[in-house]
Amino acid sequence: MTSIDNTGRPSGADPSGDGHAPGGSGGPRPAPGATRHEAASPEVGTAPQETGEEARAVTEAALFEAFGGVRGMVETTVPGLVFVAIYTVDHDIKTSGLAALALSVVMGLARLARKDTLKHAFGGIFGVAFGAVFAMMSGNAKNFYLPGMLYTLGLAIAYIATAAAGVPLLGLILGPIFKENLSWRKRNPGRLRAYTRASWAWGLILLAKSAILFPLYWWGNATQLGWVKVALGIPPFLLSVYLTWIILVKAPAPIDVIAEMEAAEKAEREQKAVDEQRTLSG
Repeated sequence: MTSIDNTGRPSGADPSGDGHAPGGSGGPRPAPGATRHEAASPEVGTAPQETGEEARAVTEAALFEAFGGVRGMVETTVPGLVFVAIYTVDHDIKTSGLAALALSVVMGLARLARKDTLKHAFGGIFGVAFGAVFAMMSGNAKNFYLPGMLYTLGLAIAYIATAAAGVPLLGLILGPIFKENLSWRKRNPGRLRAYTRASWAWGLILLAKSAILFPLYWWGNATQLGWVKVALGIPPFLLSVYLTWIILVKAPAPIDVIAEMEAAEKAEREQKAVDEQRTLSG
């Protein structure tokens, strides 16, 4: 994948994709001068093709915005690593928990200093704080990881349930970022299928992660659970994001409903001005 600058825009397209334009090889191409929305066919839910490079760049930028990119992974993984590293050495729950919490707060403050969004850091800080307090109050170091494990399991169930219901969670997350909102449900069936497949992928991967961690929580010790949880922090996430990227690159392009609404408002204003002019001239 390419790097993303501070504005969330990709600095270049990743050439590693399969080169297929979204929507399949036989999809209609817009006529010269036509907009994306004029060329789209709402009746069949198709959208104009982009080049493979454009589709990869746009999809990559959306995924980085939605899931936080590399920095988001660091912010959710490093506090747990600090906790288990300190606990492995001195087996002091309070010291380990406070160190992990302090690191999360520092990373959040660093985002504030750079005027970055806190939406990815806040969840990590809240999770670490809740886990640290829970572990210290219960006297069981394994409880530091329990809130995150329950969140992962709940998210897995949500992905699977919404995909099975035909309203995939990933579409609800990414729709506003792609400016398509819920247009993929009725107007873009190819994109609905893509979001459903990607949501199944996320759900099954997170469910497999939970199937590894919960037995360790019940029958393993805190050190074993901690190191395994750290090891399973980034790889499943990267796999899920990569599969989502592959699936969405091959999907029909999103229908920009925001641009549609703006165009409709502009046309209405222009028509109103014409009507007023006719009234004055008449």
